[in-house]
Amino acid sequence: MKEEKPLTRRSFLKLGSLGALGVAAAGLLPGKWQAEVSANQDHNAHMGAGAHGSPSLSGPYDPKVGGLDPGRFLTSFDYGTVSKTADGGTVREYQIVSEDKEVEIAPGVKFPGWVFNGQIPGPTLRCTEGDLVRVHFTNKGSHPHNIHFHGIHPAGMDGIDPLPPGSTFVYEFTAEPFGVHLYHCHVLPFKKHINRGLYGTFIVDPKTPRPQAHEMVMVMNSYDLDGDAENEFYTVNGVAFYYHSNPIEIKKEELVRIYLVNMTEFDLLNSFHLHGNLFHYYPTGTSLTPSEFTDTVMLTQGQRGILEFKYKYPGTYMFHAHQSEFTELGWSGFFQVK
Repeated sequence: MKEEKPLTRRSFLKLGSLGALGVAAAGLLPGKWQAEVSANQDHNAHMGAGAHGSPSLSGPYDPKVGGLDPGRFLTSFDYGTVSKTADGGTVREYQIVSEDKEVEIAPGVKFPGWVFNGQIPGPTLRCTEGDLVRVHFTNKGSHPHNIHFHGIHPAGMDGIDPLPPGSTFVYEFTAEPFGVHLYHCHVLPFKKHINRGLYGTFIVDPKTPRPQAHEMVMVMNSYDLDGDAENEFYTVNGVAFYYHSNPIEIKKEELVRIYLVNMTEFDLLNSFHLHGNLFHYYPTGTSLTPSEFTDTVMLTQGQRGILEFKYKYPGTYMFHAHQSEFTELGWSGFFQVK
């Protein structure tokens, strides 16, 4: 006889997120679990069916209360403080601070984050290929941290040496190659520092700029709330279902460019699926020629790429992970095409 798999908190959250379907599913469980699922339904009464019958967390998310602002983050780029070298080159200097901060990752759901500049994901740093980059890092957290940048740089700037609380370090390197990269804490245990939120996007533009577009950054991530190496929530840009209640407005026939990064922990793959359309995909953004024209892309942790598309017809279109569980647990949203 096949042994029953224990019902975990992750299972309860998933049932709760399915609204009426969760109630029906609870009826199929052994009696000892029904009371717990019922209690979970009551506790998570704000979890129900969203727009177009999709699972969602109803109720507003207030960035001033929750501490994260996916609406602002989506199109916010930090170009640093700019100066010139003696030979006329461009220098960009950035300030990054790590600290401990409790944040709200869904309405009413608190998480003990470790953050860069007060946010999850950290700020999106942006420069041009060939710029001299200086990142002034200060660790104000309660644990050792550092910053490892993906890209090309000297070994001394690789960001693998832990910096104790209260210390500072300046990472300096020439930005190369052009593309969409990332940065993250590289202190053991890696999984804990990533799960807590220490990562961000690093965009290096080509010297000849890409065509003008409506640009945005989407960082796919996850949260393990109880330390069992299984995620209870999945999001894009830090807050579950944020772009359900706050659809992203774009214009018909407008070129949209998404810098997509996967920083999901505890799952081998994450994905992006676009409804009602296809996109040109540029892996890592290091080529100006797309590799494919598709509507779904799968990424392992640390993989990233650029998506470009235009909508032909106005309306409301969903985007989400094409792992159904991830979608049900927070990773989905809408474009409003006008």
